[in-house]
Parts: sequence; C-alpha cells; structure tokens
Amino acid sequence: MASILVIEDEPDLLQVLDYNLTQAGHSVTSVSQGYQGLELARKELPQLILLDLMLPDVSGTDVCRFLKERADTRTIPVIMVTARGEEIDRVVGFELGADDYVVKPFSVRELLLRIQAILRRNKRDSEPDTADMVEFGLLRIDRGAHRVWVDTQEIELTALEFRLLVTLYERKNRVQTRSALLDEVWGIQADITTRTVDTHVKRLREKLEGARDYVETVRGVGYRFVASPNEAMA
Repeated sequence: MASILVIEDEPDLLQVLDYNLTQAGHSVTSVSQGYQGLELARKELPQLILLDLMLPDVSGTDVCRFLKERADTRTIPVIMVTARGEEIDRVVGFELGADDYVVKPFSVRELLLRIQAILRRNKRDSEPDTADMVEFGLLRIDRGAHRVWVDTQEIELTALEFRLLVTLYERKNRVQTRSALLDEVWGIQADITTRTVDTHVKRLREKLEGARDYVETVRGVGYRFVASPNEAMA
C-alpha cells in the first residue's frame, strides 16, 4: 500500500493510528515531535503524512510550511489531524498546502477512506500522460513534472494549487461550481466550506500574475478557465 509518517504527540491516538493503518496494509512510522517528523520526512520521503497541529516543540502549521517550502517534500500529501475545528483553522491549513483536514474526535474508518482517496488521486496524477506539456498563451504547464511557468518565469504552486489549475484548464470554457471543484480537487467531499475554494483560487491567481485573467470568476456560480488566451486580453 503506502508508507505513512504519523506526527502526533498523544500516545493513545498514536497507538490507534499505528494499529489501524498497519491493518490496512500501510507501512507506518510514528513520531511525537515536529522537528523529528521533519527530519524523517526529508530522509524517508513517505507517501503521505498525518500531522497534528498541536505539537510540543513546534506547531503543526510550521511543520506543514517547512514541508511545502522544500522541493523534495513539497508534493507529499499532508492530512492535518487536530482538535481545532474552526473554519479559520481549516482555511489556514489549506492555504499552507495541506491536502485534507480531520477534526478530533474522528472516525478511523473515515480517515482511512480519506487516505485511500488521496493516495488514489496522487497515483492518478503521477501516471504518464502523452500530453504532459501544455502551452496556453503566457502559461506553460508540465503535468508530469508538476511544474508551471508564466512567460519564462517558473512559479511555485502547492500540490492543491497545481491540481486546481490543471482541473480548471482541462475543463476550459466550462464553468466549474465550487462544489464540483471541492469534489474533484480535494478528492472527497471534505468537511470544509466553499470559501476554501475561493481562498485557493485567489492565491492561485496571485501567483499566476500575468496569466491571472485566464481564470475568470462567474459571479454566483463558480470559476471558468477562458477558452483562449486572446479572450482574457479582450
């Protein structure tokens, strides 16, 4: 199945996660310190990370930020596991590049399904594509390498931002509702609001700079990638 790194400081929960993930066929490494988790993530490059926000030595948000800033760990999916369920906490987590957000107490079965959905999605994203390289006006996307350029400048996108961009491009000239984007980009209907989509689209457009107008807001409905670069210039 998959190699999973669990960064969690509650011994009882660590034991539960280790047992259930192992029973599901995964290879599990568990640590209780954030910095130790960062070191192991860089050394072992797991296929997925379960990350608690409230750690004794460093916050989980900082751990996620460090992971997403490094080229070697940027594409590792991260599921944040926390007792904090406020919407602002979820939005911050997703802004940092987390792939999902689970609030304690949670159903272990639901967590396993979320993990399965993310792993399946990542496997699909990594499969070879005969048309990996896309050029659209100022925008160039290498789907196989998960790299994006605007004009000649490469821009750094989180894994979620990259999937959002590719999803919008592949459905260009068709309006995508926020609910549809949540289902497609996040892989499952997670316990988050459509404001999360708005936050990610805003950040994506900021990063696209000169190509930002390729992603249009359809007021009251959702978002649309323009049919042609000239349309954005009109």
